[in-house]
Amino acid sequence: MEDRLVTRFAPSPTGFLHRGHAFSALTAHDQARRHGGRFLLRIEDIDAARCQPRFDAAILEDLAWLGLAWERPVRRQSENLADYQDALARLRDMGLLYRCFRTRAEILAGIGAAPHDSGRAESPGPQPPDIEAERLAAGEPFAWRLSISAARRRLGDFASLGFDERGAGPAGERGWIAADPAAAGDIIVARKDLGVSYHLAVVVDDALQGVTEVTRGADLFAATPVQRLLQALLSLPTPAYRHHRLILRPDGKRFAKRDTAETLRDLRGRGVTAAALRQDLGLGGA
Repeated sequence: MEDRLVTRFAPSPTGFLHRGHAFSALTAHDQARRHGGRFLLRIEDIDAARCQPRFDAAILEDLAWLGLAWERPVRRQSENLADYQDALARLRDMGLLYRCFRTRAEILAGIGAAPHDSGRAESPGPQPPDIEAERLAAGEPFAWRLSISAARRRLGDFASLGFDERGAGPAGERGWIAADPAAAGDIIVARKDLGVSYHLAVVVDDALQGVTEVTRGADLFAATPVQRLLQALLSLPTPAYRHHRLILRPDGKRFAKRDTAETLRDLRGRGVTAAALRQDLGLGGA
């Protein structure tokens, strides 16, 4: 088993990269270089409706401008769909999944009707076999959900599902963190439109690429328990996690592709250098 640190940066080509992406990529890259490790780039492009080739090309341009070097070939999720289907089939064969025909509106309505102090996401559960058979015969689309109760029966206990936090969670969490995947309810592991979910794809990718430390924003800290559960169920290795602070706009809001956030392309166009951006992000010299 490889002893070297292996980090990764895994953007989705749904827009141009911004300062927040630069901070995450530089943090992962610098960490690998400091420890004589490897830095990987992964393109998470399974959402064909939103991902565009021009954004894919822009990611490579932006990272090269930042002075980053990564291993080739770059793993693209759209080229490895069979890997996710294999993992999905394993979970299904273990009896851990059920079909969910509910629409987004129905799910939101169910959440709104739930007790506000429950602290748990909803878990709709499978439909009666006769109803499910009717809906399948009618050709209704469905997602695959992971049954938390079935997962608990298989593992016996969730007490061992902790993770090593080398950065900090949103409340400053560090060190060994106990994971509570049940708080997320019966998560979707295969969306109706994509055939896989972010959670399943990312744990499969990290395992196949040998990632030993996942670097990402503190906004994804809450996703870690669910991913730890999937790793345990699929007997995948557990990386350490380095969640980092979010880079905020002057108005205090986080940068996002969907708004008018200043992109790395904008900065280059204004003559900002990668070295100046690094200093502005508080990352010091290269």
